[in-house]
Amino acid sequence: MRRRHGRRWGRTAAIACSIAAILAAPALVSPLHAEDDDVAEPAADVEGPLKIPDSQIEVVDWRDIDGWANDDHEAAFAALLPSCRALVNSAKSTHDERPMYPALVEVCRRALAVVPLDGPGARGFFEENFRPVRISKLGEKDGFLTGYYEPIVDGSRVPTQEYTTPIYRRPADLIVSGRPNKDGSFPNKARVMRQIGKRKFVPYYERAEIENGVFDGRQLEICWVKDPIDAFFIQIQGSARIRLEDGAVLRINYDAHNGHPYTPIGRILIERKILTKDEVSMERLRQWMNANPDEGREVRRKNKSFVFFRITQLADHEEATGAQGVPLTAGRSIAVDKALHVYGTPFFIEADLPIASAQSTTKFRRLMMAQDTGSAIVGPARADIYFGAGEEAARFASGIKHNARFTMLIPRDVDPVDAGAKFPLPPRQPGTPEPPPLAAPVAPTMAAPAAVIPLPLPRPGDAPNVMLITAQKPVAAAEAKPALAAAPDSKPVALVEPRRAPAIESKPVVPPAPTALERKLSAMMDEIRTGAAARVRQLRQKGTRPSKSEMAEEGRDNAARAPATPMIRARPKLAAGAAPQLAARAAAPKPAAQAAGAAARARPPL
Repeated sequence: MRRRHGRRWGRTAAIACSIAAILAAPALVSPLHAEDDDVAEPAADVEGPLKIPDSQIEVVDWRDIDGWANDDHEAAFAALLPSCRALVNSAKSTHDERPMYPALVEVCRRALAVVPLDGPGARGFFEENFRPVRISKLGEKDGFLTGYYEPIVDGSRVPTQEYTTPIYRRPADLIVSGRPNKDGSFPNKARVMRQIGKRKFVPYYERAEIENGVFDGRQLEICWVKDPIDAFFIQIQGSARIRLEDGAVLRINYDAHNGHPYTPIGRILIERKILTKDEVSMERLRQWMNANPDEGREVRRKNKSFVFFRITQLADHEEATGAQGVPLTAGRSIAVDKALHVYGTPFFIEADLPIASAQSTTKFRRLMMAQDTGSAIVGPARADIYFGAGEEAARFASGIKHNARFTMLIPRDVDPVDAGAKFPLPPRQPGTPEPPPLAAPVAPTMAAPAAVIPLPLPRPGDAPNVMLITAQKPVAAAEAKPALAAAPDSKPVALVEPRRAPAIESKPVVPPAPTALERKLSAMMDEIRTGAAARVRQLRQKGTRPSKSEMAEEGRDNAARAPATPMIRARPKLAAGAAPQLAARAAAPKPAAQAAGAAARARPPL
């Protein structure tokens, strides 16, 4: 279930037992979405296996987590199991490409295989399969907590004089643009439009337009409640149980929003000096709006955001369903920024909260499961704790607006060190001293020895040529003394005797034997050539001219079949008595024309 800006619900109407369990365990709390402060848009994405923008992480030891050893790990493991079933069942169909998702799936497979576990076993499971890392917004130390709950209000399926405020379902003309909607869920942040004509799109209706009756006649009403203030807080919390006049309970959950930004009305009252920051709580806001109905309606309409709902099939005894699609657990489920975190991720939260009393004295140290989201829940260390249903849960949730320390448990398959190396350093906070500049490395003061440059190895038979070698230019031994005299401050030189090259024993290179694949390929090529040559011979016998490729194959086949012979042409042997005849022919006088041509060829060119 999603809180109005992104919360989901789950808690039975009988809340007394669950509240007692909450108080017995390390205290738990939940943030009020309506009064959350605006959060800056996240920075650009960063590289690394975690890919959490605008955040900083620090790997810690389990012993460094305050309250870890004293938590109820068996209860935490039980809260993890519903998320594990959802992760494993959706592993093949998910579009989530973040490395955390497949890593969590593998951990969940192991968790489902070892059910059940007692306290020590559950603690061992978490410590063996996860790494604890402190996470916060870049440049900050702590995160921020709020609380939410599931309201229980009276209502009717039809409008009456008593029940006049409608709860709307999602309109059909609600169009989401600018962001892919792969899994069918409605995004927390998106441009929500409505279409006018064929091509014109405009922002969707604001809260004031909707409350003034823009939906009249469209049959979008799910039910009606008595008080517009109840309807306003149902939108903030994201779900509700509506007790109908016939005794039935109607369970509704968040389905969509109109795309306008959420404005906390508590902030407006603080700016108008009506309430102080310490006075702002859900109960105090309700009291002020009841006492000032006209001004309260005007302040509510300053928040242009509006939430639409759907009817769920949950029974009275079942917990509300979170955005992950699993039942929430009061005191163990949290809403997180789903754009940054994967559902099912465990978070250990350390905070001092006003649970046992109005003072922030309750030590809240508890392992929580990310199973819900909210449009007002933005940031890497931002969570909304689910408290259950009813008035008691509302009292707990309304007082939570506190800083907290977040420790995220990431699967060991995801390397946080590699991720941390890619995160930018946090900016310097105002008022903090400028860090001293890093000193540049200083070169050693002692003089470095002259570099010795090796000479080329002498050839066999050469006399050793002794050279003076420095870092600049080698000079002959005979020139060394004048050079030193001319430059008395120069560095000392070193005499290097060239070494003779050691004798290298040559070994015959034996070509490697052909592999089985090479032999098979060679046999296939021989077969192809043989077949081509045979076809050429058949064509010639029939009087048909073979193609050029076939003739080429025939030539290669003939060459392959011919024995290897040296490419040397033997001189013809002279017959007996032929040598005297050749000599006499050379000595005989030549005709005049032939003699003139020979003389012309013998003259040098001009």
